[in-house]
Amino acid sequence: MKRHEYQLVLTTCPDTEAAERIAQALVNEHHAACVNILPIAKSIYRWKGQVESAAEQLLIIKSMTRAFGTIRSRILELHPYELPEIIAVPVAEGHPDYLAWIRDPDKT
Repeated sequence: MKRHEYQLVLTTCPDTEAAERIAQALVNEHHAACVNILPIAKSIYRWKGQVESAAEQLLIIKSMTRAFGTIRSRILELHPYELPEIIAVPVAEGHPDYLAWIRDPDKT
């Protein structure tokens, strides 16, 4: 199985403050090249035997696969949820120059 070098990590946050706190930490600490914050995602989910609904903000974190453990740890430290979503999606293909930027965003 081919191991992918790049990833998108997805997490949702309850508000702008939490989303920006996590995004700023991941980029400032060089764990991610970029974090997109997409507002107003409506989530419907089952939690502790009940169907719940919440307005959330989706974070799309662009990083190297090797950074997943650190990204997961930082999200767990900074996130207000008891059980935050932390899902990594491998990037199979991409524009070579953009992928190079993810690898080393300080070179641009």
